[in-house]
Amino acid sequence: MDRHRILVVDDEDTLCEALRLNLEIEGYDVAVAHSAEEALTMRPADFSLILLDVMMDGMDGFKMAKVLKDNSATAQVPIIFCTARDTEDDMIAGLNLGADDYISKPYSIRNVLARVRAVLKRTTSQPHSDTTLRHEGLVVDNSLKRCSIDGHEVALPRKEFEILHLLLSNPGHIFSREEILSKVWPEEVVVLNRVVDVNITRLRSKLGAYGKKIVTRSGYGYGFKD
Repeated sequence: MDRHRILVVDDEDTLCEALRLNLEIEGYDVAVAHSAEEALTMRPADFSLILLDVMMDGMDGFKMAKVLKDNSATAQVPIIFCTARDTEDDMIAGLNLGADDYISKPYSIRNVLARVRAVLKRTTSQPHSDTTLRHEGLVVDNSLKRCSIDGHEVALPRKEFEILHLLLSNPGHIFSREEILSKVWPEEVVVLNRVVDVNITRLRSKLGAYGKKIVTRSGYGYGFKD
């Protein structure tokens, strides 16, 4: 089995080298970029996971994440933010961008390694399925992790894709926010219910007319109306 490739993006040289050394000891192939601009030239779609700092000169980590999530070629690449920005609002902003985890500095290397293992396990151990879900012109290909509307691909970050796949797989079923959190976010991440609401809002806006098919049942949750 090919080794996982991890891209570390941080402008602190010492921190980058510490992460590189410890990740390589764990058996990962590791590349380092000292800016978001440099990272974007390194074929980010080829990596299994990106460890991304937020506070960097030039393009910050949030902006880089948005660039990646808005591009269908990189929208599904897992991102873990590692940053000194540790407020609840910062964490929610990062998760809303489609990040898979958010680690506040200062952190222990053991914690980072555990989070990396958890995210890689979750994002690579899902059963391979060639099931394609369709609703009129909306097509969700779970094998290719691709969403399209009337033949035009729609770039969806992993979380938005997984929410859509969950709802479309169970038309007419209303999922509570807690159910969506348990199925879409890993147990290691503390996520507030309103993160679900924000992701649903973003998903609706990207699906055009089909966004209206995602219904809200006040006091209960969300579902897809067939």
